[in-house]
Amino acid sequence: MAREKLSVLIPAGNEERNIADCVQSARWADEVVVVVDSATTDRTIELATPLADRVLVHEYVNSATQKNWAIPQMAHEWVMVLDADERVTRELRDEILGILEKGANDFCAFRVWRRNHFMGRRVRFCGWQNDSCVRLFRRDRSRYQDRQVHADVECDGPIGKLKGNLLHYTFTSFDQYMKKFDRYAAWASGDRAKHTKTVRWHHLTLRPAWRFFRQYVLKLGFLDGVTGLIVCSLAAYSVFLKYAKLWERRQSAEQRPDATET
Repeated sequence: MAREKLSVLIPAGNEERNIADCVQSARWADEVVVVVDSATTDRTIELATPLADRVLVHEYVNSATQKNWAIPQMAHEWVMVLDADERVTRELRDEILGILEKGANDFCAFRVWRRNHFMGRRVRFCGWQNDSCVRLFRRDRSRYQDRQVHADVECDGPIGKLKGNLLHYTFTSFDQYMKKFDRYAAWASGDRAKHTKTVRWHHLTLRPAWRFFRQYVLKLGFLDGVTGLIVCSLAAYSVFLKYAKLWERRQSAEQRPDATET
């Protein structure tokens, strides 16, 4: 039986620091397609063009929408999504090629574990030790959830688990982190608006405190030292900011009763 072929999809926007290494780590696939946010202003397209099979440019709305636009355009039935700050390890590559060689008729998709790094340091705890996501799936039976942040893949069949890891190099500086932080909090507040009718005091106090306690104590974040303290503190603040932005949206809507909340 001939090996099933694989397309790798890499969404990217202002990723000149990462894009070359990311594409190179996926160059073993049958097709590598980079989809660049049309608002990109750095050298991402220039660097990706000689390395990828195709470079597409598309207006960015959110991560899920960008991927759902690109997935049907992949040439092969099996698709792997790889973020620009991720790298495929040799073990994961060999595992995927083995699955495609044998055929994976029983599965619609596979979940992949990630080894995360924050500002150059490996984060082994903080709840990140359980970080996995569906990244390998059948093109015609899968799509991302309609969410602005943290959307996972939904598919119409069983999902397997891979043993190999992705290397995930999250943020290298606070400046880089804060540029994305506010935007993601705004998107998360939009998702949360569907489930939270009124922002109460406990949303702004107990929920951030619980997030910190869960990640720093229960998930052993303290074992990651100062890095763990920073990661867990930022996670707690992200919860606070999400609800604070949702409160702001509701206040604005009340002041403009004729306006429709978006």
